[in-house]
Amino acid sequence: MTNLHGDDPHPAFVGLPTYLHLPFARDAAELKSSEADISILGAPVDMGVVYRPGTRFGPRAIREASYFTASRTLYHLGLDIDPLEFLKVVDFGDANCPPSDLQLSHDAVKSKVAEALDAGTLPVVLGGDHSITLPSATAVADKYGHGNVGILHFDAHADTGESGYGGVLIAHGNPMRRLIESGAVPGKNFVQVGLRGYWPPKDTFDWMQEQGMRWHLMSEIESRGFDEVITEAISQALDGAEHLYLSVDIDVADPGFAPGTGTPEPGGLSARELLRAVRRIAGSDVHMVAMDVVEVSPPYDSADITAQLAHRVVLEAISALATKRREGAG
Repeated sequence: MTNLHGDDPHPAFVGLPTYLHLPFARDAAELKSSEADISILGAPVDMGVVYRPGTRFGPRAIREASYFTASRTLYHLGLDIDPLEFLKVVDFGDANCPPSDLQLSHDAVKSKVAEALDAGTLPVVLGGDHSITLPSATAVADKYGHGNVGILHFDAHADTGESGYGGVLIAHGNPMRRLIESGAVPGKNFVQVGLRGYWPPKDTFDWMQEQGMRWHLMSEIESRGFDEVITEAISQALDGAEHLYLSVDIDVADPGFAPGTGTPEPGGLSARELLRAVRRIAGSDVHMVAMDVVEVSPPYDSADITAQLAHRVVLEAISALATKRREGAG
């Protein structure tokens, strides 16, 4: 495995942009021999967007969006832990996604995630538009069994459209529908948090209800309280499933905290609420086997604050997983 940065402390703007300047696994064999616990991999795709493009640049922006690196301590003030003391994390590069072919890109993402799983790691997929959850979660379901994986999905939008513009069946507005229709993830094991705005239409919500899907609107979060909703959502996602896939669309956050995204929707979560939710989920008594962070669009970002939030979502998850390892539960 290649350490691209040496062992001496150095600033974040020096060297090549792996996540946290962590060591880089060039291929599946190198990843497996590294005995890593977590692999970071990119899915640079934006052919599935229907509004503002640019998420193909998301993985690189998320990797670069940090003023600190693994060359120094990463002590988490709130959790009292340096996650890299308990977990080995490796950057596994990007899936080779042809920018003109969505299907070939999805095939590449599915193959890359499968390699990460076969190496015994928990893959963290950096998007890319939300269509990449279709191949990524399918690879996870192939590994752990169709019907045996629950998805906890943070998003402003349900992503359950029957089709996109022109009858397109695979886009960032319908990956969750395709996952249910394929049998990879049952509708009852889909739980969505943060939905708001004016899409999808009522007939789509009727279909979601028929599938047994569950969701928590922002209006419910406001009335019941955020922590109570998160507790219920975790329980719902594991109703009959043994494993959890966490999918975070950065537009679940209010555009004031995440302007750099393709379809921003006012009235969302604060950065603090989103990070607290990720810590709770990753640190809870569930078997989280994969996650993705999607829809970061750097061309629309301001001062990199969206990429920084996405970067921190990943790091908070890693830190919470490390607390489980420290306590002998992970």
